[in-house]
Amino acid sequence: MPSPARTTAAMLLALTAPALHAQTAAAPAAQGQTLSPVTVNASADASAQGLSPAYAGGQVARGGRAGVLGTRDALQTPFSITSYTNELIQDRHARSVGDVLQNDPTVRMARGFGNFQEAYFIRGFILYSDDIAYNGLYSLLPRQYIATELFERVELLRGASVFLNGASPGGSGLGGSINLVPKRAPNEPLNRVTLGVTQGGQTQLAADMARRFGPDGSTGVRLNAATRAGGSAVDKEKSRLELLALGLDWRSPGVRLSGDVGWQTNALRNTRTNVLLGPALTQVPRPPDNRSNHAQPGTYANERDLFGTLRGEWDLSAATTVWAAAGARRGAEANALANLTVNGAGSGAASHYRFDNRRRDSVNTGELGLRGKLQTGGLGHEWVAVAAYFGSEAKNAYASDSDNPQAGNLYGPITTSLPDFGAKTQWGGDLAHPRRTGSTRLSSLALGDTVAFAERRLQLTAGLRWQKMETVNYAYGTAAFTGRDRQSHGSPLLAVLYQVDPQLSVYSNYVEGLNQGQTAPTGATNQGQKLPPFVARQKEAGLKYDAGRIAADLALFSITRPRALVDTRSRIFGTYGQDRHRGAELSLHGQASRELSLLGGLTWLDARQQSTGSASTDGRRVIGVPRLQANLGAQWELPGLPGLAVDGRLVHTGASYANATNTLKVPGWSRLDVGVRYLREVQGRLVTLRARVDNLTNRSYWASSGGYPGWGYLVLGAPRTLSISASVDF
Repeated sequence: MPSPARTTAAMLLALTAPALHAQTAAAPAAQGQTLSPVTVNASADASAQGLSPAYAGGQVARGGRAGVLGTRDALQTPFSITSYTNELIQDRHARSVGDVLQNDPTVRMARGFGNFQEAYFIRGFILYSDDIAYNGLYSLLPRQYIATELFERVELLRGASVFLNGASPGGSGLGGSINLVPKRAPNEPLNRVTLGVTQGGQTQLAADMARRFGPDGSTGVRLNAATRAGGSAVDKEKSRLELLALGLDWRSPGVRLSGDVGWQTNALRNTRTNVLLGPALTQVPRPPDNRSNHAQPGTYANERDLFGTLRGEWDLSAATTVWAAAGARRGAEANALANLTVNGAGSGAASHYRFDNRRRDSVNTGELGLRGKLQTGGLGHEWVAVAAYFGSEAKNAYASDSDNPQAGNLYGPITTSLPDFGAKTQWGGDLAHPRRTGSTRLSSLALGDTVAFAERRLQLTAGLRWQKMETVNYAYGTAAFTGRDRQSHGSPLLAVLYQVDPQLSVYSNYVEGLNQGQTAPTGATNQGQKLPPFVARQKEAGLKYDAGRIAADLALFSITRPRALVDTRSRIFGTYGQDRHRGAELSLHGQASRELSLLGGLTWLDARQQSTGSASTDGRRVIGVPRLQANLGAQWELPGLPGLAVDGRLVHTGASYANATNTLKVPGWSRLDVGVRYLREVQGRLVTLRARVDNLTNRSYWASSGGYPGWGYLVLGAPRTLSISASVDF
């Protein structure tokens, strides 16, 4: 039987063959003439609003989705939103959501506890990848790693957002939310094949094809297929990813429909693990050689997901529209892990033990909404009403061999075959047949109204979402009922925006965040116990400036939330005091000149533990959150050399702490990335060549700490990595 990779490759070639003879309506360009990239203009979410147009420079959009309020221009939005375009995704060789957000000065990458899940620090709070939304619905995409071939844009909304988006099902996202916009067929035929290779031997083959059919191109079909396989710049790491995604849409003057179905598999072998810090350490160990790998032979992580979504919108009148959306995902995960715990900071002496896990996920979600406009006297209203539902069920089993530790070393990796499970192994169910361990049900009703005064220069938005949350826990192995938690909460929104002139807006908001309580992790004495839901409260004020080709945003914010961690003495995972995050964000994007595009900014954060009841932690900084982080990105179109552009990106992250008492300090770091892009017509076809070097100076550094609340484990940054790709548009 052929391998999935070969099957995918054969399918790509079959899809490509007819495209070789495809003709577009436009006349072919003269030999040697430089062409522009294909631009997608169709709506991506079955809405009359459609995609926000790209801003000057093409790296970000003019606005983005503000949850149930819909897509809005940045100057008309009393929140901090950035939407990154597919042009940026391609030019920066972004392979995942995390790669895209490396360009954002307000976000830093982390990893989930004990595995390789992407996680994101936003305003100092963690957002897990399984709490990402897809076209407005939570948890439909793979929960560990989401490949960029699956989406058109990454929309980042900073700050608490329970009214706008509803509570996230995974218990994260109090500092911001991420929405991924699916791909749609553009107005012109699209036939693109991409080949790539990355240092370490990983190869990439991808196809992106789209057509519109029927009267006025009312029906669109877009197909994406990709496969990646091979090593990385880290010694002995291997991975294989395969995906298929089909996007459909249909539009008429009063009705718009869209649907997506996707499949992704992601397999990792010998992936470098997180580094846990032993309790006796008094300092953070220095980073090892960034190419070295302390993973053990036989460790792996496999993920397979099938998902789909439907969305429709119907104009009841010129002023009123009803919409409905539904989605589902079925996922399976299996892994064998051996994370390293360092016990000697100077020597790198460490240990590890085998931990296997199996998981099955079933997700069903949807929403029904009504929005409209009306005029009452001299006031304009844009109102919205939404009902939403989310349901998930998880099946889990694990085996932990913690009583059989193996010797290791951070600086001189010691490799041993994973031991067989022995008599002292702790079993949580049957690995071959995981049974139900938990379910989550979220339902909510939201009502909101934006009132416009003074020729729409002054806007007041008020809203309330009533959220019900239910979690049910079942015993590992037996699936016996062990407890149910139900809670409801009303989450308000108040926001005001005043547009001083066509270029400047000022705004302020009060928003709450609401998450179901976190689950006590492995190692806690109350492992598996669910905490009560958290309520976060945010106050924010800001300025938005748009000079036409360059824009800047400034946001000042304060967020408080209950604090959860594992107590160092009792090992009980619980709520201890609160965290208060205060900060300022400054971002910049656009074109300084016709040849020079800029993207960057800086974030200052003061994240403190408060009212902890302990002098050793009260007033100390929150684990993993630096005071300062900054990005500066620039792309230069070389004059006199049409189609040639070079770019550079400087990323700086300040020092942070790996423990609640702030005795383990993680040094700050800076990283330089560079790239080049060349567009050229070759025999009537657009060819795009790209090359990129990330971490040009090959710096070894700890990229993050504390990707799970209360745990200050470390993630080593990737070494210098060269990637090259060639795309052909037929």
